[in-house]
Amino acid sequence: VRAHARALRAGLERLFRNHRELFWEPGGGRLGRAELLDNARWLGREPLLRFLGGAGGRLRMGTLLSRQSCQARLRSPDGMSLAEFLYPALQAYDFLHLHQHHGCRIQLGGHDQMGNIMSGYELVSKMTGTDVFGITVPLITSTTGDKLGKTAGNAVWLNRDKTSPFELYQFFVRQQDNVVEKYLKLFTFIPLVEIAHIMEMHAKEPEKWGPQKRLAAEVTKLVHGREGLESAKRCTKALYYSSVEALEEMSDLELQELFRQAASAELLLEPGMTVLDLCRKANAIPDGPSGYQKITDGGVSINGNRVTNPEAVLIL
Repeated sequence: VRAHARALRAGLERLFRNHRELFWEPGGGRLGRAELLDNARWLGREPLLRFLGGAGGRLRMGTLLSRQSCQARLRSPDGMSLAEFLYPALQAYDFLHLHQHHGCRIQLGGHDQMGNIMSGYELVSKMTGTDVFGITVPLITSTTGDKLGKTAGNAVWLNRDKTSPFELYQFFVRQQDNVVEKYLKLFTFIPLVEIAHIMEMHAKEPEKWGPQKRLAAEVTKLVHGREGLESAKRCTKALYYSSVEALEEMSDLELQELFRQAASAELLLEPGMTVLDLCRKANAIPDGPSGYQKITDGGVSINGNRVTNPEAVLIL
């Protein structure tokens, strides 16, 4: 859990740092200082009886049980544990603590957090009499309407070791026309007037995928910085445009990220090694005549160039 917390902190710190360095206009507005807190600092020290007598006495069972998320879990085959049921109470207590110690009056979360945010609103209002607020943002769904996330198994991660800059870039480049304008408004800091212009140009030249490329560039730059965006572009040129120059400029890390899902082999180039020898040692072609035929049919490229002579000798 501590390792997950450290990774989350690092990802959030990187986002704020990239935003400050790459998106703030000189002399323009400032977000101010972001303070990242771990709720283990207060939840881990809160005695159970004091929690039950304080926050626990203000939260109503009927309200907690009526939440849609709670109802769904209660009806599921696995049911709902006491720990899961108390989760909204702990999140509500977080809001109370942040309000009392840091002056926090707004809680922001995904639309699926509405019930938990409401619990926090009710708890803070009852215990302090202060007006506080909740803001929910739309959940991002796949083309089939499924939520993107860990549970669904289709998460797009902010950590490079889970989703590389190239994979993040390609995820947004592949977005359909019917969602790209909404994503530009949700995920980028591009002024609305400029987004409208981008969409007008797209209507005239849809084959250029202008909005998708701008969206992918802006998000990748925010998450991975300027170098991350350059890395994504190098990988894109190497893979989709057969650019040998881009391939030569790529680091070992980028090569591993680019071919993460592909089978790979590392071989020593021996004197006299032919294309056929290389392909067989790398298990890239079937044994026998069919493998030989695959090369002559143009099924093998080396450094972006198609090779059709299995007997060609490889030289540096």
